[in-house]
Amino acid sequence: MYYKFSGFAQRLVGATAAAAYTPQGLKPLNSVIPTESPDLIFGTSKPFPGLPAADPFLGTNKVPDLQKVFQRSDGLPVHLKLGYPDRLLYRTTMALTIGGTIYCLVALFIASQPKKQK
Repeated sequence: MYYKFSGFAQRLVGATAAAAYTPQGLKPLNSVIPTESPDLIFGTSKPFPGLPAADPFLGTNKVPDLQKVFQRSDGLPVHLKLGYPDRLLYRTTMALTIGGTIYCLVALFIASQPKKQK
Protein backbone atom coordinates (compact mmCIF):
# COMPACT_ATOMS: atom_id res chain seq x y z
CA MET A 1 0.00 0.00 0.00
CA TYR A 2 1.17 3.53 -0.74
CA TYR A 3 0.92 6.56 1.53
CA LYS A 4 1.22 10.30 1.11
CA PHE A 5 1.08 13.24 3.48
CA SER A 6 -2.27 14.96 3.59
CA GLY A 7 -1.97 18.70 4.01
CA PHE A 8 -5.59 18.91 5.14
CA ALA A 9 -5.55 16.13 7.74
CA GLN A 10 -1.86 16.66 8.64
CA ARG A 11 -1.18 12.93 8.62
CA LEU A 12 -0.37 10.07 6.30
CA VAL A 13 -3.26 8.78 4.25
CA GLY A 14 -3.59 5.93 1.76
CA ALA A 15 -2.87 6.82 -1.87
CA THR A 16 -2.28 5.31 -5.28
CA ALA A 17 1.24 4.67 -6.53
CA ALA A 18 1.14 7.65 -8.90
CA ALA A 19 -0.03 10.01 -6.15
CA ALA A 20 2.59 8.69 -3.70
CA TYR A 21 5.46 9.15 -6.14
CA THR A 22 4.41 12.67 -7.18
CA PRO A 23 3.65 14.55 -3.97
CA GLN A 24 1.98 17.94 -3.82
CA GLY A 25 3.89 20.72 -5.56
CA LEU A 26 6.09 18.38 -7.60
CA LYS A 27 5.51 17.53 -11.23
CA PRO A 28 6.65 14.51 -13.22
CA LEU A 29 10.12 14.81 -14.76
CA ASN A 30 8.90 15.08 -18.35
CA SER A 31 7.04 18.32 -17.58
CA VAL A 32 9.92 19.84 -15.56
CA ILE A 33 12.62 19.57 -18.24
CA PRO A 34 12.57 22.68 -20.46
CA THR A 35 12.43 22.12 -24.20
CA GLU A 36 14.72 25.01 -25.13
CA SER A 37 17.91 26.10 -23.41
CA PRO A 38 17.86 29.33 -21.38
CA ASP A 39 19.91 32.38 -22.40
CA LEU A 40 23.52 32.35 -21.29
CA ILE A 41 24.24 34.57 -18.31
CA PHE A 42 28.04 34.51 -18.31
CA GLY A 43 28.52 33.46 -21.92
CA THR A 44 29.87 36.72 -23.29
CA SER A 45 33.58 37.31 -23.77
CA LYS A 46 33.32 41.10 -23.52
CA PRO A 47 34.39 42.64 -20.20
CA PHE A 48 31.88 44.52 -18.09
CA PRO A 49 31.74 48.19 -19.20
CA GLY A 50 32.87 49.68 -15.86
CA LEU A 51 35.93 47.44 -15.34
CA PRO A 52 39.42 47.85 -16.81
CA ALA A 53 40.51 45.31 -19.42
CA ALA A 54 43.37 43.86 -17.32
CA ASP A 55 43.74 43.56 -13.57
CA PRO A 56 46.13 46.30 -12.39
CA PHE A 57 47.19 44.41 -9.25
CA LEU A 58 48.73 41.48 -11.14
CA GLY A 59 52.48 41.93 -10.94
CA THR A 60 55.51 39.82 -11.71
CA ASN A 61 55.62 36.21 -10.59
CA LYS A 62 57.81 35.97 -7.48
CA VAL A 63 57.44 32.21 -7.01
CA PRO A 64 60.62 31.18 -8.93
CA ASP A 65 62.72 33.63 -6.89
CA LEU A 66 61.27 32.38 -3.61
CA GLN A 67 61.83 28.77 -4.70
CA LYS A 68 65.52 29.55 -5.21
CA VAL A 69 65.73 31.10 -1.73
CA PHE A 70 63.91 28.28 0.08
CA GLN A 71 65.58 25.41 -1.79
CA ARG A 72 69.13 26.71 -1.24
CA SER A 73 71.09 24.32 0.97
CA ASP A 74 72.72 26.69 3.46
CA GLY A 75 71.95 24.78 6.65
CA LEU A 76 69.19 27.14 7.85
CA PRO A 77 65.74 25.77 8.68
CA VAL A 78 62.96 26.84 6.31
CA HIS A 79 61.29 29.10 8.86
CA LEU A 80 64.46 31.25 9.12
CA LYS A 81 65.45 31.50 5.43
CA LEU A 82 64.19 35.07 4.83
CA GLY A 83 66.58 36.64 7.31
CA TYR A 84 65.95 39.23 10.01
CA PRO A 85 62.12 39.37 9.89
CA ASP A 86 61.93 35.60 10.29
CA ARG A 87 64.38 35.65 13.19
CA LEU A 88 62.39 38.43 14.87
CA LEU A 89 59.11 36.54 14.52
CA TYR A 90 60.70 33.29 15.71
CA ARG A 91 62.24 34.88 18.79
CA THR A 92 59.04 36.76 19.64
CA THR A 93 57.05 33.54 19.38
CA MET A 94 59.51 31.68 21.59
CA ALA A 95 59.53 34.49 24.18
CA LEU A 96 55.71 34.56 24.32
CA THR A 97 55.60 30.76 24.61
CA ILE A 98 58.09 30.66 27.46
CA GLY A 99 56.43 33.63 29.19
CA GLY A 100 52.99 31.99 28.88
CA THR A 101 54.31 28.72 30.27
CA ILE A 102 55.84 30.49 33.28
CA TYR A 103 52.61 32.45 33.83
CA CYS A 104 50.55 29.24 33.76
CA LEU A 105 52.89 27.50 36.21
CA VAL A 106 52.74 30.46 38.62
CA ALA A 107 48.94 30.56 38.34
CA LEU A 108 48.74 26.81 39.06
CA PHE A 109 51.06 27.23 42.06
CA ILE A 110 48.93 30.06 43.46
CA ALA A 111 45.71 28.11 42.85
CA SER A 112 47.12 25.05 44.61
CA GLN A 113 47.82 26.93 47.85
CA PRO A 114 44.99 26.71 50.39
CA LYS A 115 43.42 29.95 51.58
CA LYS A 116 44.41 30.93 55.09
CA GLN A 117 41.66 30.85 57.67
CA LYS A 118 41.20 34.08 59.66
